[in-house]
Amino acid sequence: MGIVEAAHNVRVVGTGERIIVLAHGFGTDQSVWRHLLPHLVEEYRVVLFDNMGAGTTNPDYFDFERYSVLEGYSLDLLGILQELQIDSCIFVGHSVSAMVGAIASISRPDFFEKIIMLGASPRYVNDAHYCGGFEVDDLDQLFDAIRSNYEAWVAGFAPLAVGGDMDSPAVQEFSRTLFNMRPDIAMSLAQTIFHSDLRNVLRDVTVPCHILQSTRDLAVPVKVAEYLHENLGGESVVEIMRSDGHLPQLSCPEIVIPVLLRHIRQDIVRKDQ
Repeated sequence: MGIVEAAHNVRVVGTGERIIVLAHGFGTDQSVWRHLLPHLVEEYRVVLFDNMGAGTTNPDYFDFERYSVLEGYSLDLLGILQELQIDSCIFVGHSVSAMVGAIASISRPDFFEKIIMLGASPRYVNDAHYCGGFEVDDLDQLFDAIRSNYEAWVAGFAPLAVGGDMDSPAVQEFSRTLFNMRPDIAMSLAQTIFHSDLRNVLRDVTVPCHILQSTRDLAVPVKVAEYLHENLGGESVVEIMRSDGHLPQLSCPEIVIPVLLRHIRQDIVRKDQ
């Protein structure tokens, strides 16, 4: 195993010829794909990894300057693909990782057969002509809560993000992976993600994109999925799922897993066909 693979806890499972890369979002780790993985391993070779800063990674490797922008994560992703000698993959990115994959595809579109975006957003803050879902004051309150009492913030944020109560297995699982993160790293990541604005690079994303979005998602309104569909540079398709929460692969697997599998297996019909 190479240095990059070891740092990101890379796992490669399955026996298929085509390669799928699964990338998790903020506050989780590769375990978030546990409901999807069994459906893939007999048909695909599947690559899983942990983003730097996840509780499963070594916090000593976390470079606060490098990861103050999402480009730091896209360089990590490209490094993993290069170390594994992967020259083409289906990339499934949840939340921020969907945009990380999009950034990486701008410099190396040949690495990506297609990108499946689950709960993706190019910008979380509202402005005069864009509905991202949050006002600046909302984010200031979120950051203050993380800073003042991380455990209390997790206890309040996890049910809201997942869309359930604290007794829900999905909420308990998200709480577990959030608690695994070092609070100062979680704070830094939250600021990087919620302050990001990638709207100006969407036209440069030319690989086909499948945009999947929950009907009810605290972090990403449905309008954001429609915005991505309208502004990405390549072919795209959008599907709004009757699922709740920002982690629907955990909270509503019976709804989301079949949708993910369908989009993994099907290609976008080009507009000129």
